[in-house]
Amino acid sequence: MTPKSGLFLAGSCVAAIAAVGSVFELSSGSPDWGQGPTTVILGLCVPLVGVLFYAAVKDAKANQP
Repeated sequence: MTPKSGLFLAGSCVAAIAAVGSVFELSSGSPDWGQGPTTVILGLCVPLVGVLFYAAVKDAKANQP
């Protein structure tokens, strides 16, 4: 694993945590930041998780010894 792929993987983890948190906030009925911003966060984080994870795997495979 390279530092670059580690950074991508860390970003993917943070985005996944934000997405799960947004789901719980929305399911509670009254999100702390409001319905709109929480929905936007969820909408941005879900695809970001996949993109960053794919980039991490692709970078790690490209830099194998």
